[in-house]
Amino acid sequence: MLRKISRRFAYGILIFLILLGSIISISIGAFYIPPKKILLIIFSFVTGKEYDFITFAEKAIIINFRLPRIILSFLVGAELSCAGVIYQGMFRNPLTDPYVIGASSGASLGASIAILYFQGVSFLGMSATPFFSFLGALLAVFLVWSIAQINGKALSYSILLSGIAVSSFLSAIVSFLMYASGDKLKNIYFWHLGSFSYQGWKEVIINIPYGFSGFIVGFFILRELNVLQLGEETAFFTGVDVELLKKLCLIGASLLTAAAVAFCGIIGFVGLIIPHISRLIIGPDHRKLYVFSSLFGGFYLMMMDTAARTILAPSEIPVGIITALVGGPFFLYLLIRHKKVDTLG
Repeated sequence: MLRKISRRFAYGILIFLILLGSIISISIGAFYIPPKKILLIIFSFVTGKEYDFITFAEKAIIINFRLPRIILSFLVGAELSCAGVIYQGMFRNPLTDPYVIGASSGASLGASIAILYFQGVSFLGMSATPFFSFLGALLAVFLVWSIAQINGKALSYSILLSGIAVSSFLSAIVSFLMYASGDKLKNIYFWHLGSFSYQGWKEVIINIPYGFSGFIVGFFILRELNVLQLGEETAFFTGVDVELLKKLCLIGASLLTAAAVAFCGIIGFVGLIIPHISRLIIGPDHRKLYVFSSLFGGFYLMMMDTAARTILAPSEIPVGIITALVGGPFFLYLLIRHKKVDTLG
């Protein structure tokens, strides 16, 4: 009973923080808008009712710029966190993140190619950069899976080693493109830092089906992920198709990761630290951890993006820098903690 109450309390606090953080995030910036007026603007947008004291500029700032940006940052944070939960469960390693098997390197290569050669071109409703980064992330993961196959099976260590090799190779190609990019180097570099600048409702709408597809795939394998924590052999003898489970993990997590990086670039540490903190709060059961991490990750990245656009307002810091400043020390803490546990063991 106490555990149920504590979980409900944790969810209640988290939902309250999401609502509060959303209002704060929408209100502050280069141009401050009071929370009460924000609620009326959103109500006006939904119902069509007009208020004389709300200016056109205020309504445009909220509806066209801040609101879609906050929603997209929440979605990306949720996607990276869910991908982190899946990968950490699949590899049975809490230090694994969504970029471990080459998704980030593939996305970087795709985005670099788009910036250099396909500026102003659109594909399937997307501009070239998110389309190519999304495609690059999926192709990189497919390449890693193909290389990792040994006698028709892909062992976890083989996937990790293949991911490291492919990531290094693709990163080298990206470095070469950046060196040869000339005056477009700034655009490529800025994309790699991660940002939600210039993102609107179109990006939100395009992101949702891909992220939701990955979320659903992950949602239906959570029980099997719990069993997998006992070991692959134990999972196999309890009736889990381990190879199918790995494929589904890769499909779900890759869709989530690709959907995230396609529009905002590389944002590190979210998929690493959020599942870990959520595990301490809600417990190791993936069926509870998955949903909680999605909400917590969305809230976390939403607030990180708010900090990124307000610390040096009206200038803006790429959100990837903020998450690295916060996540880097936490990652070092995890390494030191696991080192102490291994030493004591």
